[in-house]
Amino acid sequence: MSVPATSNPVFDALPDLSRRQLFRFGGAALAAGMLPGIAGAAPEAPVRGGTLVAIAFPEPATLATHLNGANPISLVTSKIYDRLFVEGNKHELLPRLGLSAEPSADGKDITIKLRKGVKWHDGHPFDAGDVKFSIEKIWPLQATTITNVIARVTAPDSHTIVLHLKEKWPILLRYLGQSAGQVLPQHLYEGTDIATNPHNNKPVGTGPFRFKEWQRGSHIVLERNPEYYIAGQPYLDRIVWKVINDSASRAAALETGAAHFAARNPITFGDVARLKGHRDLVIDTKQYEPNSYWLEFNLRDPLIGKLAVRQAIAHAIDRAALVKTVWGGYGAPLDAPVPSGVSEYFTKDVPRYPFDPKRAEQLLDQAGFPRKAGGWRFRLTHDFIPFGDDYRRTGEFVRQALRKVGIDASLGAKDLSTWTRDVFTDRKFQVISTWGGWSRDPQASLDVRFGQRGDRRGVPWSKVSGYSNKEVDALLEPTRSGADPALRKVNYKRVQQIVQVELPVLPLLEVYFFSVYNRRLKNADELPYPTRNNFANVWLAKA
Repeated sequence: MSVPATSNPVFDALPDLSRRQLFRFGGAALAAGMLPGIAGAAPEAPVRGGTLVAIAFPEPATLATHLNGANPISLVTSKIYDRLFVEGNKHELLPRLGLSAEPSADGKDITIKLRKGVKWHDGHPFDAGDVKFSIEKIWPLQATTITNVIARVTAPDSHTIVLHLKEKWPILLRYLGQSAGQVLPQHLYEGTDIATNPHNNKPVGTGPFRFKEWQRGSHIVLERNPEYYIAGQPYLDRIVWKVINDSASRAAALETGAAHFAARNPITFGDVARLKGHRDLVIDTKQYEPNSYWLEFNLRDPLIGKLAVRQAIAHAIDRAALVKTVWGGYGAPLDAPVPSGVSEYFTKDVPRYPFDPKRAEQLLDQAGFPRKAGGWRFRLTHDFIPFGDDYRRTGEFVRQALRKVGIDASLGAKDLSTWTRDVFTDRKFQVISTWGGWSRDPQASLDVRFGQRGDRRGVPWSKVSGYSNKEVDALLEPTRSGADPALRKVNYKRVQQIVQVELPVLPLLEVYFFSVYNRRLKNADELPYPTRNNFANVWLAKA
């Protein structure tokens, strides 16, 4: 028997008018009933209660996603704060705090109707003032792709906001579902120093789970919000995020059932091979957006600032071997700025740097760095992102590759807070390795990596290379509206060609992330990304 299209509780709550409006920009997927959690057979009846034990690694540095958009932070806070909309598995826009988004005839105004009867976790009523405040004061800290195109925000009534755009921007709705900032409480943040507000680490949201406690180095506890706006949800009583830094201990916790869920490669690839056949576990690779992993160079450095040095580093690294030996085949070599998963804009027509150690040595010689006594040309420190074993091993692989061509490379061994400060605020590094996710639209990622709008000192995950190119900026500017698809393809291809010549960033591989969760856990894969799924509809079957 088929499940009706309205089996999704969020969608059930919509008035008919809002459903029609969502049909308008959700496409055929909504009309066909392709909503999260829908299958061809009758769903199991949810079991109420229970504690979900999830793994946090590395431990979040803060719970302020508006200050630091790192995935370990968003994974937790997405259960506390709800957003206006969220993207579904078929790229449809699903309602959260927003019920509908109606563009004006000229496309320059977007009217968003908000859900009524919502309360913040402290009991204060949610209204349009919270959304207006968040868009004006909070989102510019992270979601600049959206806020840069908004001229002003008005609130005609307590449950309506209007976004007045600087220009027609048809792709706004896409970004609202993918990367819009969370909505924060105006009554707790207005008039305060947002960066030091105590609620950054004791968050008060509108989501299905309330913040209870955080014992650093041990755990974060979220408890069920009994006044959540979807009747009967959430099903879980609480979520306990256990901080487990050692990969072997994470594998043991998942294997024994002591933990039920962990995201983004929580165990080694050797353990994946061993646990794939485990009757109680699911290895899920379907939840993740396209991801790329790269080296980013500090062009201010007198060594790394030389193009020939960066080209030599590119030729010194065997990407195929990196994918096979370090990433266990959960990836693919990448020699273009945009990964192939962003299929509409991916191009192979860019300069490439095949593995060629001899060419690397020639370039270093020509750059004035011959081998000296002991065989070394110069010293270099590689600060890998401290997110776990895969990243450390990637750093070690790169270190060994560079040493083979005479670069005395060493690894920085920093905790996440130190790494974030040194890289994004102080710019105190030579080379980093890091990764990032890509949406179906690459504008935001290209801006952040290569464009002038990526120059945001102190903002994690923004551009740190110091790279600047007026032609790149000129190519990115007219593509923001999304109004001319043909121009976007031409300009994005040209941007990729330019930056692949100048190499402020060296692409290494596409990463195929996976989650590991217990089969008792239901609907963990309801939405495409764990950092967007608020787990309101997640439940634990009885053992």
